[in-house]
Amino acid sequence: MINIKSRCSSAREELAIVSMGKINRWEDHYTRRAREEQWLARSVYKIEEIDKKVRLLHAGDRVLDLGCYPGSWSQYSVSKIGPKGHVVGVDLKKPDRFSSPCFKFIQADVLSVDVEWIEKQVGPRDVVISDLAPATSGIRVTDASRSMELALKALSIALAVLETGGHFLCKVFEGPDVTALRAELARHFSRVQTLRPSAVRKASTEIYLLAMKRSSKVA
Repeated sequence: MINIKSRCSSAREELAIVSMGKINRWEDHYTRRAREEQWLARSVYKIEEIDKKVRLLHAGDRVLDLGCYPGSWSQYSVSKIGPKGHVVGVDLKKPDRFSSPCFKFIQADVLSVDVEWIEKQVGPRDVVISDLAPATSGIRVTDASRSMELALKALSIALAVLETGGHFLCKVFEGPDVTALRAELARHFSRVQTLRPSAVRKASTEIYLLAMKRSSKVA
């Protein structure tokens, strides 16, 4: 286990493993850099780039990380929010290679979890991040549809837990429903952006939707 007190990690992609003299075919610059810098996965550079661009995370923030395994997004979040902040990670698989007093893990299937239940478990949040991705089939339309289902569930959770002025970041695969999702985000947030960080693999259709400044909840 990696015990990281000032940093914590989250993302969907595991570090490439060098085994029996063979390099994993997914090994690349970001994978090697993540290993050298002791991040848990290359996907950390996606949230890092976004955060540097828009200042998503701040000291003292309460963060919810949906689909947190293997941990690089939670790891990065903890490094930014400091000792007064707090991160809750939710996934079926526990990120077991790090620990932090600022991190709490909830084992659950995000897609099937009850929104009211998760709201009670995590309490109010300032930022919700989601790097959720479906098991891909290789059929773009199918994969985009499954990704959209995850993004919509992440949004429903975000709307339940985010404080006024809070932010939401989620991954989604490019597809015909992205425009409608952007429109839905615009109903609840002051600003919506579509981002594609440099660390996204060239062949991937993934993009990130960033929604800033949650509007006031209707009583």
